[in-house]
This record gives sequence, C-alpha cells and structure tokens, in this order.
Amino acid sequence: MVIPGSRGSYSYLVQPTGSQEANCFSLAHGAGRKWKRSGARSRLKGKYTRESLLQTGFGSRVICEDRDLLYEEAPQAYKNISVIVQDLQDAGLLKVIAVLQPLITYKVRKR
Repeated sequence: MVIPGSRGSYSYLVQPTGSQEANCFSLAHGAGRKWKRSGARSRLKGKYTRESLLQTGFGSRVICEDRDLLYEEAPQAYKNISVIVQDLQDAGLLKVIAVLQPLITYKVRKR
C-alpha cells in the first residue's frame, strides 16, 4: 500500500507487518493537515508568492491554476509524513519497501 505525502514530501510504499488486529487492520492514509484550509491561506499568502509555490523543495513542478488551492494544499499545511511513517514502523505495524519522490503535482478543485 502507499502512504502519500504532500507535494513537498516523500510518499511511502509500505507492507503491513504483524497481526494488524491492534490497529483494526488499518494504517495511516497520509500525515493529515496541520492547519485548516483557510488557515493555510492566511498563514502563507504573506510569506510565499504564487510563483514560489509552483516548484517544490525537491525541484518538482506544481500545476495549479487555482490560487487559493495552491496555498491551501501547500506542504507547510501538512504534518511531517516521515514522522508518521517512522512511528508506524517503530510500532511494528509496517515495513517501508520504497520511498517515492514527487516529480510533478497536478491540483484542481472540482466545481
């Protein structure tokens, strides 16, 4: 299974380990948001330009025509996925098979 990161963090291909009963046969499906969407917009609009958010720290490209969505989905708005995956690994719930780096991210809001 894949545990996705944000456009600015790694994603992880993992294999569940152990009985999985203690966690009800469920693993994280991402790191989760650190800030609400509106909070992300207000926190980041004064610090980052639209152009600066169209490229990630990895050098990958972000395609997004919706200015608000670009801020709402910024990597800074999410918790650190590496910590989440390491905690699950330390708990004996998974084994990391591969670490995936984003090359391109396409964001669109369904209307």
